[in-house]
Amino acid sequence: MLELHRKLIKNQLSVAVAESCSGGLLSKLLTDHSGSSQYFILGVVCYSNKAKESILKIPYALIRKNGAVSKSVAGKMAQNVRRFAKTEFGIGITGIAGPTGGTSTKPVGTVFIAIASKNKTICKKFHFKGTRNSIRKQSCLKALELLKQFISCTILKQK
Repeated sequence: MLELHRKLIKNQLSVAVAESCSGGLLSKLLTDHSGSSQYFILGVVCYSNKAKESILKIPYALIRKNGAVSKSVAGKMAQNVRRFAKTEFGIGITGIAGPTGGTSTKPVGTVFIAIASKNKTICKKFHFKGTRNSIRKQSCLKALELLKQFISCTILKQK
């Protein structure tokens, strides 16, 4: 995390996050180091579908068609929080931390993480194992890793 912290500050980059299953843990991790106010602009926990619709402007039809735990919803979460906060990057996390809520097609531990910039959005699906807290922590650490990779690719393209 410290390397990411330094990279964000050095390159004057900003980030906003939209969290569901992680419940604010990603925002906490991003703000653990002094000086994080230079890059961390906004964190929002939109746990319910209604909050995703009203706050993040995720279309009801998209949630109904794909489910709140889906690639398309995670992508929209990242894009819309980035746009709202006017940041270089947005992160969206949605998933099933358990121990209940899983299905045969989306078992407990299914998590979608999206990273968005102005011109590109990536989204990856993960299957984490463990307790509720472990799944939430793994999700956030993976989101930070993806952001670090995304930033590295973005910086290389600008050179």
